[in-house]
Amino acid sequence: MNFKTIITAASCAIAAISASAQPAQAPKGPEYQFTTVKEVPVTSIKNQYRSGTCWCYSALSFIESEILREKGVEVDLSEMFVVGRSYHDRAVKYVRLDGHLNFAAGSSFGDVLHVIDDYGIIPQDVYSGFNYGTEMPEQSELDAVLKGYVDAVKSNPNRKLTTAWKNGLDGILDAYFGEAPETFTVNGVEYTPASYRDHLGINYDDYVNITSFTHHPFYEPFIIEVCDNWRWDSAYNLPMDEMMEVMYNAIEKGYSIAWGSDVSEKGFTRDGLAVMPVEEKKVAAGSDQERWVGKSTDQPQEEVKAELPKEMEITQEMRQEGYDRKTTTDDHGMHIFGLAKDQNGNSYFMVKNSWGETGKYKGIWYASDAFVRYKTLNIVVHKDALPKDIAKKLGIK
Repeated sequence: MNFKTIITAASCAIAAISASAQPAQAPKGPEYQFTTVKEVPVTSIKNQYRSGTCWCYSALSFIESEILREKGVEVDLSEMFVVGRSYHDRAVKYVRLDGHLNFAAGSSFGDVLHVIDDYGIIPQDVYSGFNYGTEMPEQSELDAVLKGYVDAVKSNPNRKLTTAWKNGLDGILDAYFGEAPETFTVNGVEYTPASYRDHLGINYDDYVNITSFTHHPFYEPFIIEVCDNWRWDSAYNLPMDEMMEVMYNAIEKGYSIAWGSDVSEKGFTRDGLAVMPVEEKKVAAGSDQERWVGKSTDQPQEEVKAELPKEMEITQEMRQEGYDRKTTTDDHGMHIFGLAKDQNGNSYFMVKNSWGETGKYKGIWYASDAFVRYKTLNIVVHKDALPKDIAKKLGIK
């Protein structure tokens, strides 16, 4: 298969959107002013609320944009249809492995594509999956109930698993999500989940997962070693500059990107900005003045502070060190859909988040080139979005 994985997105930084979270402050300096360079159509902003399902919201947002691109039709697909079937598949694997597998809310982009390929998909207005008394996802109880159930089963107290435990699992899932319909009607046509998938033209083999780390050979696939990659899918490994080339090429050609990133850096604010500012230190410069280290000493402080913060120069070695030392982890899945410039001409990716219409840009983030280079865990793109020379190196046709 051309699609070699898809990983990421894990815990989705639930703490960052909880009531107790302490939002990061935007870097000091003037207001950023962004001008759109290229924008790919996307569907409306959604809200994962109190659930660890960013992987699903972002991947389905990506798929919805793919359908817009290919068919010119806007759809709203059911996240909880995917989440429910993902939990079923993971529970079966968790028990089979005697619990030696991550069983939690986080998952991967590839999980979404596996579920669609295996089970199909349903529109949101047919199946919301909110069958537990709230209008938005609140899944802490569900997560705890499922974990308790599979832990009881995997302990195998009878010394032989019963034939009932999978029915019990599905009973819990149906109680919380509701039973999914076997057939439904859209625009007067009756579909099953599988036939609706085929009608929309969602093809698993059309998508490619890409990452960039040095502990495996470049231009070959490997399994990204993170807990939420519980399906053990693999990704193609590219040098950082070529990974970035894929991302710029995709947007410029009208394709969007599913983006898995670490969002724990203080440069990822809760107000729509993701940057990697150089750590700035102050030193005394006279009896009552201060100047920024690294700046020209003949500039007044006010003039220096009027500049946008300088960003770090990112290297492949920095990416690897972040991964090896656990300062880059699979925190959050999002959807990149455009390119922009700030007032100084610096490049940013436009990012659709799944935290509702929050922040200065109402659910949209601007992620700098430096942030994306440093903190990207993996991306998923349509295979036709690859530059031809890179596709050839990977053996993708």
